[in-house]
Amino acid sequence: MANTQAICNSFKQDLLNAVHAFSTNNPAHTAGVADSFKAALFLQSATLDAAITSYTGTAGEVSSSGTNYPTAGVAIASWNAPTLTGGVAFTTPTASFEFPNVTIATPFDCCLIYNNTIASKNAVMVCTFGAQTITAGTVTLSMPTNASGTALLQLA
Repeated sequence: MANTQAICNSFKQDLLNAVHAFSTNNPAHTAGVADSFKAALFLQSATLDAAITSYTGTAGEVSSSGTNYPTAGVAIASWNAPTLTGGVAFTTPTASFEFPNVTIATPFDCCLIYNNTIASKNAVMVCTFGAQTITAGTVTLSMPTNASGTALLQLA
């Protein structure tokens, strides 16, 4: 089985339980404090999909086949404030994800975005892209425009 792009099923339930804070304006959490999120790269041979509930370690992560890759991924600096337009709620990280000076010899094709503030590292979504390898280079995952129809995370 391959990696499949999806919003994680457990994340949908987490939303109803007010588990995640994507911005500093969230009354269900400590006022003025957003959660910390991370993005971790996974090998093409991993099997991430909507059923994943959390980041559980390095099984299938590129750290098992690469050098200079930060185990557990990189921090997502911040998110645009969640917005609602025409019945679609959306948000996108404010900056691209960069993994500098990495060598990853085994093909990788996805990243898992997860909440690093929560002890159980609750999964948010699996993002897929074309399989690639890299030698002593920077992997940059560019973010789309933060708008309805293009944002990275959208709920209709």
